[in-house]
Amino acid sequence: MTFSLTLTVLAAVLGLALGTLLALCRMSSLKWLSVPATLYVNGMRSVPLLLVIFWFYFLAPYVGAWITNSPTPVQVGAYRSAVITFTLFEAAYFCEIMRAGILSIGKGQLNAGLALGLTYAQVMKTIVLPQALRNMTPALLTRVITLFQDTSLVYVLSMTDFFGAISDIASRDGTMVPMYLFAAAVYFVICFGAPRFVGHFETARHAH
Repeated sequence: MTFSLTLTVLAAVLGLALGTLLALCRMSSLKWLSVPATLYVNGMRSVPLLLVIFWFYFLAPYVGAWITNSPTPVQVGAYRSAVITFTLFEAAYFCEIMRAGILSIGKGQLNAGLALGLTYAQVMKTIVLPQALRNMTPALLTRVITLFQDTSLVYVLSMTDFFGAISDIASRDGTMVPMYLFAAAVYFVICFGAPRFVGHFETARHAH
């Protein structure tokens, strides 16, 4: 469970940061920023995560060797490869969520900030992005839950996540039904309970 949660948190935080940057690039009037960002997001969202994990794990060492002019493949490691892959993949989805959040903020607030003498970057950082983040909290949480469920795909890298550990114990002890029921219960509690916790938090925040 520790591995799955750690991978989820790291990929969510890094993916959200990269996704926000991609969202700003997609909305830029500069073609050299918007076009590559759009191609990246649309391309990444059209490829299964499992394939991305495979491609990065097997190709990254050779790409790294080509970049560094190394005679041997650069060792990335399964864990580092998983974190980078999940971050790059989730960033494409976080990008669209944050872009929708930014577009939900009226242009009047942007114009007001600029009229006060703030730069575009300052307005985005202090006014627009905080509001966009709050507006898109439910969608972001839903994506994080999906990310948590997808961490089980690291089995292709011979890594053991929560579900993999459950499977190993069940096979070893011959307790397939109880262990899989336990795994289902844990996933249910996390994936069903988290949205309701945030929902209560949002309700309390709006009430005040």
